[in-house]
Amino acid sequence: MYYALLGLGLLVANNAVPYLLLIVIGHFGTTMIVYPLYRLIVFKVSGEGWLSGYLRFYAVGLSFLGASVIGLPLLVEFAGLPLMMAQALIILLSPPLSYAINRTWTFRKRGNVGPWRHM
Repeated sequence: MYYALLGLGLLVANNAVPYLLLIVIGHFGTTMIVYPLYRLIVFKVSGEGWLSGYLRFYAVGLSFLGASVIGLPLLVEFAGLPLMMAQALIILLSPPLSYAINRTWTFRKRGNVGPWRHM
């Protein structure tokens, strides 16, 4: 979703907007779109407030946004990679880590304090 929004933003902006700003806008839009899907379909969370869950989800996402904001200029400006290729490289590293963090912190079942509760 994020990659598509970034690509669309780049096409629409036509170099009139700095790509780092498009990254921030695309990230925010993506979290607004995918949070309900993660909550209802991927992790099947109910009974907890949507706002508190979204804030935790967004906090996790900010670390990945930071990776893009720092990594993209390095890959684009210094390594000479095209922007979308550089972003694809950064994105490839994100899903497993994002899933693990979201599963254990953002969408954890509140009655289960830690992994030892299942032993």
